[in-house]
Amino acid sequence: MTQTITGPGIERLFEAGAHFAHVKSRRHPSMKEYVAGTKSRMEIFDLSKTNEQVACAKSAMSTLAKDGKTVLFVGGKREIADLVKQAALRIDAPYVSTRWLGGTISNFTEIKKRIDYRADLIEKRDSGELAKNYTKLECVRFDREIDRLTERLDGITELTKLPDAMIIIDTKHQAHTSREAHGAGIPVIAVMNSDCNVSDATYPIVANDASRKTVELILDELTSAFEAGRAI
Repeated sequence: MTQTITGPGIERLFEAGAHFAHVKSRRHPSMKEYVAGTKSRMEIFDLSKTNEQVACAKSAMSTLAKDGKTVLFVGGKREIADLVKQAALRIDAPYVSTRWLGGTISNFTEIKKRIDYRADLIEKRDSGELAKNYTKLECVRFDREIDRLTERLDGITELTKLPDAMIIIDTKHQAHTSREAHGAGIPVIAVMNSDCNVSDATYPIVANDASRKTVELILDELTSAFEAGRAI
């Protein structure tokens, strides 16, 4: 057991608690090959495999950056949402760290209309056009509409086209997100625990997706790889 979860290059994952999976009854069949054993009823991931997956995902991120591609970060679970937002902002990438808005990918044409409508309202408000042509009450309503759209669109207000790739934290929790990405043929890098289906990700990273330390570590390495690729 010790040899499979610790060793050269993977201590950082072990220290972050990346090796903790769920109990066996919650394991998705596709995860069997990634489990090294059990400890106190909890299954334990083989971190040597996780480490290889992280390396593949980092290589993909570097290539995406070098080619000027857009990566959308998604993770709405309360315990890690702020980490997803911070990682995306670090590389000026779009993100969804709250509730996934259905159709963001599968019906992007309509989502883009809302993005453009919000931008138009803000431009007209800031230029004084709204105040000039509408009553104070109507302007208050426009302000509320801007606030509503800003909250619902979260971190995708600058998204002008479908993303070239996506990073998803917990594909089971983000099931709708995963389906939309798959339907659009968008490559997915995913941090996923043992209750997820490995096939939901192009670049799966099998690890404890509920651990802040684990998610923070992996996101830091992925964004660092993106920054390195951008600098090439």
